[in-house]
Amino acid sequence: MSSHAAGRASGEPQQLSLLQGFPASTAARSAQAPGPALAADLPVASVLIESSLPHLDRPFDYSVPAALDAAARPGVRVKVKFNGQELPGYLLDRTDVSDAGHPLVPLHKVVSPVPVLTPAVAELARRVAARYAGTVSDVLRVAVPPRMARLEKEFAPDGLLDPGLFGAETAAVLRAPGTASAWSAYRNGPAFLSHLGAGESPRAVLTALQGYGPGGWPRMVAEAVAAARLSGRGAVVVVPDYRDLDRVESALLELLPPGDVARLTADDGQTPRYRSFLRLLSGAAGVAVGTRSAAYAPVRNLGLVVCWDDGDDLHIEQRSPYAHSREVLLLRAGQEGAGCLLAAHARSTETERLVGSGWARPVEAERSVVRRTVARVLNTADSFELERDPLARIARLPGAAWRAAKEGLERGPVLVQVARAGYAPSLVCETCREPARCTACSGPLAIAGPSAGPGASPGSGAAVPQCRWCSSPAPAWRCGTCNGVRLRRGATGALRTAEELGRAFPGKPVITSSGDQVKATVSDSKALVVATVGAEPVAPGGYAAALLLDGDSLLRRENLRAGEDAVRRWFNAAALVRPAPDGGLVVITADDAAGVGALLRWDPAGYAGRELALRQELQLPPAVRVASITGGRTAVGHFTEAVQQHLTAQGTVVRVAGPAPLVLSAAGAGRSVRTAGPREYGEDVRTLLFIPYAQAADVTAALRAVKAAAAAKRSDDPVQLRLDGVDVL
Repeated sequence: MSSHAAGRASGEPQQLSLLQGFPASTAARSAQAPGPALAADLPVASVLIESSLPHLDRPFDYSVPAALDAAARPGVRVKVKFNGQELPGYLLDRTDVSDAGHPLVPLHKVVSPVPVLTPAVAELARRVAARYAGTVSDVLRVAVPPRMARLEKEFAPDGLLDPGLFGAETAAVLRAPGTASAWSAYRNGPAFLSHLGAGESPRAVLTALQGYGPGGWPRMVAEAVAAARLSGRGAVVVVPDYRDLDRVESALLELLPPGDVARLTADDGQTPRYRSFLRLLSGAAGVAVGTRSAAYAPVRNLGLVVCWDDGDDLHIEQRSPYAHSREVLLLRAGQEGAGCLLAAHARSTETERLVGSGWARPVEAERSVVRRTVARVLNTADSFELERDPLARIARLPGAAWRAAKEGLERGPVLVQVARAGYAPSLVCETCREPARCTACSGPLAIAGPSAGPGASPGSGAAVPQCRWCSSPAPAWRCGTCNGVRLRRGATGALRTAEELGRAFPGKPVITSSGDQVKATVSDSKALVVATVGAEPVAPGGYAAALLLDGDSLLRRENLRAGEDAVRRWFNAAALVRPAPDGGLVVITADDAAGVGALLRWDPAGYAGRELALRQELQLPPAVRVASITGGRTAVGHFTEAVQQHLTAQGTVVRVAGPAPLVLSAAGAGRSVRTAGPREYGEDVRTLLFIPYAQAADVTAALRAVKAAAAAKRSDDPVQLRLDGVDVL
């Protein structure tokens, strides 16, 4: 079980410890309180308590005192008494009567009169929780930012949000985008914009060609949002990280007034995030742009949702219920009748499934446009290049890549994409080539600096290897397979690559972007830019050339999506290079025929279609949904058995795989060990359920019911439940 899942399951809030053994259906209504004067109209409040306990994931009825009648409106934050404890929650609704059958406990306090939870977001949270078998409270923890009382007093002193207080026009005055729209070069592109501008809700999957300059994807997203705003509707744009966020925000501000765009990201801090949230809530801003949490932004009259690069795993929430922002936006588009745009340089198998089913229309460029817009791609592992350079297959920098870098540096910056950060991110035994492992936790050993070269032994005065998991030094390492004591680099990181290129091209500056030193942009000066995958800076005028190294390392990852993810990263880097007519060249060093062929042809849709067909044949995601149940063997067994009993009663049958050990121990004894701390906690296993889409609603409902029952009984150790996790296969 992962550390964050274990902490969430075992580290419940201390004030809830007394709830063990109390029925969830009566805990909130059991206390008899002296009856204060109640509100004359709608005296019953339905409250959702903020708790991650699954068996408390439902509204509870409370009475509304007359003193709180005006402030207790749907959507406000409240405090309630629950089993003798004071807990926060949200007031969902006011009604005339309750079905409790006995006196209700009164609301204790209205924390803020500002209704921060809109009915649309509350319904979206319920749908997300149902899809991912989670709790509504966990979803709202992401959807509603923490309260900043000072901002509420500044902008809503009486609890009413007035758009005029923000100094922004509610009716956006758009700047003319000009006659040359990047959408005009794409098939179905102009039609998509015209439908948006007419107030309709089209759904499209955009395969963007260019990643830089005025015709790049940020401008295309901004034009789509502007079309939705012209129809009088709002928009939500979700991107993976702050670098993409800065680019999209700048493009939006070129077409929309500054007050109409609200930026939502936790990286900016709680105060700016809450200020933007209040602006959207009041209607002062009509466009929300941000990272994962922006998918829940309270935009009024929503007309368009946009997700950029949905294949990036940064779109996955790292806390329960582990929702993907793409799926949140799809649910929201269906709920509010909004248009949808899924855009990327490559195409994920999930978006390919949407196109294949007819749910969305593809927006792609014609082949003639592709040829004059993208760079030329060269593979050093093909037969022609191998005849010219027989050592290209084993060389770190084949001759064709060296020539491309040399010629590219005469015209502008050259991008070098590598698979790993650091200097020597992995080490192997020089004798038997077995990976060097830590004796404490079996993690991989690495060296951070250049002082240890190939063939150095840990005790020779060179840099001491350290474990990448627990940071333990290994000064006296010895191979457990052959008893050797000498190490060599198993992989070369970005820093080592930059060092080698600096020697190969003397006099040329070398810039690195990796690890915690990621750069968003670089200038158009003649320099080598070494970046890890996903950390490539953008050059305003595009790169003159790009070298995609370590392709085989990306493809060798033990993951169902290794090929798909590698192709996505290649296309993202190649889209930053100038067009072929301007001398742009991309050199890739990889043997994979399907993935490299897609890049050579610039055909991401074809590769996604091939991958999806294989997954459908094998009944693997996204052809089916997958649920993973992780934890101790006994707890996983009991949980799985209870789920199967629920499904059998409904006449539903799903394919079950497991339980199987989660992580193999270094001793190779066939058992797995939880390594969350210095001592062993026991064996962890994982069981997988493969769920057809037609049965997904029934299965997720059964998973939620069993999860709630197990949490209420507390008879077993907790388990981690995840749906559609990209790292479980």
